[in-house]
Amino acid sequence: MTISPMPNPLIPGFNPDPSVLRVGDDFYLATSSFEYLPGVPIYHSRDLINWTLISHVATRPGQFQLDGVPTGGSAWAPTIRFHDGVFYVAITDAMGRGTLIFTATDPAGEWSDGIVTNVDGIDPDLVWDEQGNCFITFSGLIMSGPEFGKHLGIQQARIDLTTGQLLEEPRSLWSGTGGMFPEAPHVYHIGDWWYLMIAEGGTERGHSESIARSKSPEGPWEGCPSNPILTARGTARPIQNTGHGDLVLGPDNQWYMIMLGMRTRGMTRAFSSHGRETFITSVDWVDGWPVVAPVHVDETNSHFDFVADFHKVKAGKFPADFSKEFISIRRTPAQVLTPVAGGVQLNGNGLGMDDPAPAFVGRRQRRFDSRVELVAEIEGIGGLTLRYDEQSHYDIEVTPYDIVVRARLYEMTKESRHALPENLKSIFIQCVDPKGGWEAMATSDLVQLGFVNEIGESAILATFDGRYLSAEVTTSFTGRVYGVYCTQGSVTIQKFSETTSND
Repeated sequence: MTISPMPNPLIPGFNPDPSVLRVGDDFYLATSSFEYLPGVPIYHSRDLINWTLISHVATRPGQFQLDGVPTGGSAWAPTIRFHDGVFYVAITDAMGRGTLIFTATDPAGEWSDGIVTNVDGIDPDLVWDEQGNCFITFSGLIMSGPEFGKHLGIQQARIDLTTGQLLEEPRSLWSGTGGMFPEAPHVYHIGDWWYLMIAEGGTERGHSESIARSKSPEGPWEGCPSNPILTARGTARPIQNTGHGDLVLGPDNQWYMIMLGMRTRGMTRAFSSHGRETFITSVDWVDGWPVVAPVHVDETNSHFDFVADFHKVKAGKFPADFSKEFISIRRTPAQVLTPVAGGVQLNGNGLGMDDPAPAFVGRRQRRFDSRVELVAEIEGIGGLTLRYDEQSHYDIEVTPYDIVVRARLYEMTKESRHALPENLKSIFIQCVDPKGGWEAMATSDLVQLGFVNEIGESAILATFDGRYLSAEVTTSFTGRVYGVYCTQGSVTIQKFSETTSND
């Protein structure tokens, strides 16, 4: 077994359902984004190790339907592919427009508005045969009508990519070894064989990858005798939930699988604070079947600091280095931010973080030992939040009269008010390791909220249990996102950063 040293997570922070593509010496990777915009990040690499966020598929209103779509819906499970000079992203806008196909001639540029298909399912994949026929293969989870929620297994049909219409009735394909939720199908032509690789077992602890092969993209399919070829279930591995993978030939002529997984924390490995992230492992081929190495841990890519300094911003002009990593909820950052002299301004819309569409801009949390700090001019009500969704978030909020610290956990809210310091420099949220004892066994981390005065002294106003902002407790498909929000008035962001926590 070849095990190549690779950073893991490959792309840290909430980046689930990865799909990878090689075109010449370039590699492109797309992940799910759910209710956040811009949607469906596109990453680029030349070595499979170092990845740069170069664009998003959804940068304009209307590409995904977000109004009226519940949190956790919208952009599910992209597949990125290339054919005859065109890049394709096939994806499900869950509970929105349906299964869509976006195109671009340059993945770093603008993507199309998206063609609506008549596929009733999720996790679409595209592949072309030698005659140029395009097949769309998908997980047959019915997402509309009276049979909503019924699962038909893995389905496939030929499709017209100019209209999005299926050219035949979908056929049922091999759907795995009997695990629940067969999904995330990918079809490949490698050597003399066509391969159908799927995820099964659910995207939780039972997640796995299985594979079958055929002499035709339509089957019949022969299952691998060693299925599942990848799973962490029943193991003590620090990366759990591994699955939803895609295969790619690396620059070293080594095959790799890129998949989602979760870094679990606590002595019971019960909590995943960052949700589903992107991981990589090596693949060897033995007797025409892939043999997949266990996913190891190397958190090199998780420890880069992020600092956005807006002090030199000029009115009416976003800085050239404005980070593509900024995201907003159901709107793009450009829709909620205004560049003003000395900062970027977020204006309140009367809605707080309990609402599905607050005035918010943020970034995926990437590191465990994280300190998120905000230097801003707050004229009204606003602050910092650590969010999973509108029912699960921790906030530190500045008002004209005081500082409010809040834990919102479904129907429960814990809130305390503190005197507003005269010389407030910044506010922060930091995530720290409990460092032993029962807390280290029972939780993922501790979340501390506080402020810094003008002489650099920190005051922690509250400490909350981090396990309540984990994928397992929130049952969310996303992960922690930290950011700035404004309920009333304005928040002018001067500096915003994620660095190592001061624990």
